Amino acid sequence: MTATPIEEQTQDLSSATSTAAVSAVAAVDSVVTTEQVFEIEELGLPEDVPTADDPSNRANRNNLEDAGFTLDEFALLLSKYDYNFKPGDVVNGTVFALESKGAMIDIGAKTAAFMPLQEVSINRVEDLGDVLQPGEIREFFIMSEENEDGQLALSIRRIEYQRAWERVRQLQKEDATIYSEVFATNRGGALVRVEGLRGFIPGSHISTRKPKEELVADFLPLKFLEVDEERNRLVLSHRRALVERKMNRLEVGEVVVGAVRGIKPYGAFIDIGGVSGLLHISEISHEHIETPHSVLNVNDQMKVMIIDLDAERGRISLSTKALEPEPGDMLTDPQKVFDKAEEMAARYKQMLQEQAEEGEDPISSMMI
Repeated sequence: MTATPIEEQTQDLSSATSTAAVSAVAAVDSVVTTEQVFEIEELGLPEDVPTADDPSNRANRNNLEDAGFTLDEFALLLSKYDYNFKPGDVVNGTVFALESKGAMIDIGAKTAAFMPLQEVSINRVEDLGDVLQPGEIREFFIMSEENEDGQLALSIRRIEYQRAWERVRQLQKEDATIYSEVFATNRGGALVRVEGLRGFIPGSHISTRKPKEELVADFLPLKFLEVDEERNRLVLSHRRALVERKMNRLEVGEVVVGAVRGIKPYGAFIDIGGVSGLLHISEISHEHIETPHSVLNVNDQMKVMIIDLDAERGRISLSTKALEPEPGDMLTDPQKVFDKAEEMAARYKQMLQEQAEEGEDPISSMMI
């Protein structure tokens, strides 16, 4: 598109004017002042240049369209880093300071969390440095809401406590035998620790010739009797563990030597190699007996035959009645019974075998 004559004249005039102006400046360059130069330059500035004084020209801080996401998306992004801690949560934290009364833990909250000394372990701790080190990263249990200073209270003991109960429940399910050290005794029995939990052994489930008071620091084999986290009850049996171990070497119909350790109206407890078996009053003789005291005395050495092994309840049932050559021999001639014990036991086993082959209940043999 060609310029019109008028446009051409205008362009020529403008060009001539610019050339003349430049020449004039060059001619008087040596005498032009600084203010005059600025005036000349300002003449060439466009009128629509934005200035900082105009509010309409300032950036809108709330306009995030050019940032690639909306305000809602930005808030959602920030929420990912806004940790909402609540009691019962288990979180990772870093130990950064050990103090006399506890430890300061960084879990990413606004304020460092605090773990009291008594919450450091399920076991008693005298020195924090024995179980924690600055910079150590591990799990912590949140015990409470933030206090007035915005600080949370933490615990390791609660985590260990929960896991300890899980472990003993599994051991009970497996019917495992464990070994634990007696750390105290009382009138009712003995106290031990299992996986850090306090356990109790009732006196009736302690099978040893030692007085209870002398059991402290002894390691005992134990079986679980009761595992109840809700009631905080962990009850164990030394007797069951010993009986099970002994049972692995015993069998029904076997004659063993034992000593009378206690006599009750319903029978006598016989120690057979460290475990206790019950000689019930009905199993002493074929003849009727008013009281075991009329036949037996504490510390009597005698032969008895095993007629039942109950591993689940930790019980061994014994009999001298089955060893009597003639009914009533235990009352008139106990030594005769002991002398012929092995012979009578062999006959007893033969009878059990015959009854098993005939499909009869072997338990009926206990009533011979």
